[in-house]
Amino acid sequence: MLLSELSGKEIVNLHDGAKLGLIGDSDIKISNTGKIEALIISSRSGYSWFFNRNNEKEGDFVVVPWKAIKKIGSEVIIVDIDYAQFV
Repeated sequence: MLLSELSGKEIVNLHDGAKLGLIGDSDIKISNTGKIEALIISSRSGYSWFFNRNNEKEGDFVVVPWKAIKKIGSEVIIVDIDYAQFV
């Protein structure tokens, strides 16, 4: 799958059913070995408080770890993230 094929898909959290945003103007975090580590998307929900490793606010975007992605469908990407563990 190409990154361009992800464009326009809604990201929905399986854990609580929240819509986290659309993949459009998104970035990806890639490791030194070339593996995708995370999708970084603009937030349109209340999850813009997601913290980075140093407990600093990331801003108005959501970092979705690649390992949290459960299913990529034709219109939706299902992820499973328990944000309570970051509070």
